[in-house]
Amino acid sequence: MALERQNTGAATLQTMPGDETRQIMWRFAHRYDLAMLVQSTRTVARGPVARLVAAGGRNSHDWTPEKAALLKHFDESGISAAFMDPADGGFIEGPKNLALALIAFELSWVDAGAATGSLAGNLGLAPIHERGTPEQQQFYMSRSAPAKPGEDRQPWRGAFALTEPLPYVGVETGLLSGKVKIADWPAGGEPVLQVDKRGRFITNMGFANFVTAAVESDDPRLKGTCMVILEEGDPGSFDRGTPTKKLVHQLSSTCDPVFSLRVPASRIIGGYSVKEGVIVPKYSHGEIIEAVFRRTRVTVGLMTSAKLLSAVEPIIRYQRTRFRGGESSQPGSPRHDLGLQQKQDSLHRLVDIWATGEASASLGFAAARMFDDLDPLEKAKDACFAARKIEGGRAQFRALNQAQKEAVEFLKLSAEAGAEAGRLAALQNDPLVQFVLLDSLANVFCPACKLWNTGHGATVMREAVSLMGGYGITEDCPGFLGHKWMDSQLEATYEGPEAVQRRQLSITMTNELFLYQFQLWIRELRQVATRHPGSGACALASAMQLWLWTLNRLQNATDAHGAKLYHDKRQGVTFPLADALCWLLAVRCQLLDLLELEQKGAENPVVAEGLPGTLAFLLDLCQVQCARAAGEAGRICAELVYGYQRHPSWDAEGCQSCYQAEDLDLLEGLIPGIASAALGAGEVTDPLHVLPPKAGPCVKFEGMAEFIRLRTKLDGCLTGARLAKDRAAEALTKVMIPEALDYPV
Repeated sequence: MALERQNTGAATLQTMPGDETRQIMWRFAHRYDLAMLVQSTRTVARGPVARLVAAGGRNSHDWTPEKAALLKHFDESGISAAFMDPADGGFIEGPKNLALALIAFELSWVDAGAATGSLAGNLGLAPIHERGTPEQQQFYMSRSAPAKPGEDRQPWRGAFALTEPLPYVGVETGLLSGKVKIADWPAGGEPVLQVDKRGRFITNMGFANFVTAAVESDDPRLKGTCMVILEEGDPGSFDRGTPTKKLVHQLSSTCDPVFSLRVPASRIIGGYSVKEGVIVPKYSHGEIIEAVFRRTRVTVGLMTSAKLLSAVEPIIRYQRTRFRGGESSQPGSPRHDLGLQQKQDSLHRLVDIWATGEASASLGFAAARMFDDLDPLEKAKDACFAARKIEGGRAQFRALNQAQKEAVEFLKLSAEAGAEAGRLAALQNDPLVQFVLLDSLANVFCPACKLWNTGHGATVMREAVSLMGGYGITEDCPGFLGHKWMDSQLEATYEGPEAVQRRQLSITMTNELFLYQFQLWIRELRQVATRHPGSGACALASAMQLWLWTLNRLQNATDAHGAKLYHDKRQGVTFPLADALCWLLAVRCQLLDLLELEQKGAENPVVAEGLPGTLAFLLDLCQVQCARAAGEAGRICAELVYGYQRHPSWDAEGCQSCYQAEDLDLLEGLIPGIASAALGAGEVTDPLHVLPPKAGPCVKFEGMAEFIRLRTKLDGCLTGARLAKDRAAEALTKVMIPEALDYPV
């Protein structure tokens, strides 16, 4: 089935994309367990959660009995157990990143506070799950699983206490004021630790039974930083603190707790060793949160994606019914049937919202699947280190560095016809090679998803609210769009604000292995553009090529003062370039999802019925988003390439690039009109002529010919993008939607 529409009478979108379509696009159509998890989560989200929001549950900062009742619904629906392994009371085998992403998406479709409350328990367990000892994992995971039929117990709830109450911070992960010291160390016995920790903005603290807290040593007998498990029954003070007066996410419990507790040293997450009388934790707090956040940031990014896509149906309904009830709006008239959708502006703005939602969801779910693939490779990597007796940070770094070189070789051999089969198979079966290959992508996709989905998503969510008029900022706005807009502001700061993500991207996006794969993507997109010229793939490939040229240029160039441009301290260079990359990654994932639907949609009879129209509409959205991403990338690249150069001035060097008046007199006989053109542009030096009121001659930088060529090519690739937007806008006037939302307002 071809993706392109052949004429204006081609099929159009009939109904909103359903579950079967999304299962194909997001690659879990083969996972019955995930399909059932989505349905059970949706029942909770659009039932108890929606009713609580509609009843004003968000109007209180306190952890009320009504909010606490949601925990039982989470347990009974399988939401709480989704994080657990079957041995600990869960029901999903293997990695669970995609499963947790789907849960967050479904809950955030209605209320992100409920999603946060659900996921915060997983976040409290995540340090134990990722870096805990086997004993710690078995003990806390099994107790946190919901009670099975016949069991008379309450599941434990966890919280994650990382940040400190520093002024105006609350998200700083590197500064710790929490302290740990040795309170008692009996001869031949286990040390007892004194932990003093004040937390800020800690979710689940209103009811948590245990906390995983980041602390720093305050004792020469204990080295560095670590994370420690604190329980509410430990000797000392387990003060939950006062509720945080949030404007958002009120369905989650958030407090600023204070802990002063004595705990056994066996509570150090990951365990410890004793060297020359000093306790050395196996993992620092930074190593633990790196393993945790690189997965959970993706989930938070999808919370904003759900808001954008959930806004589409309420906006369509509002636009169509805007004028109904008035005397001038009679049934059957365009004013009655279409309302605001008679005007192109409202439709075009909604197309942008929908296209952004598609791209952000595609990026988020692609990242979640990537971590599902990475998790077993990470375990295989650790097993490989153990088998080869590669111990210590430096030795492991050298091994991974060698594996990266071999990974580049693997990619080159994979692209060559007639490559040596034996060598290719050896590299393909090498766990270290495959790990570094995927890890180089995950290190980019994780911060990119968190940065773009929540940062740009919050901006676009404001646009969604504005399309509802004054209704958008009322408490009873259909779809709770006002709440979602405010919630998205907090999600942009969760687990590190934009600067943290940009900082990480500025490092990981220069990885040789990532950039080599990036070049392969450009080649693949050119092939897609050949088969599907109306997909926007050509514009995307050109934008990616321009971005890559710009990165190479900036890494080897200096500014007008001779200072290096691409540098850790030059965040005016590195951060915008990271932003541009995010746009490109998101729309590439959107296009890949569309190709997946084209390939497999016909196999599903439910999807096949309306597949031509669905594909045609999603194709137009993709082309719209490709054009927007290409435009953003082109603008950023042009600013960075030209913006750090000094403008020519009317000095001797600058005047050398101008025409001399006497030369123009000679050229005028050969090229009529050249004199007036040069004079009009101010490119003539002559004492008799008054210089134009500008800084100097027009800019003429050497070495920019390739950039100009790429930029011109990119602009040409935008051909047809606005026609695609017109078609998508037209489709919005015809798509069928239910009479009312399936959850209360």
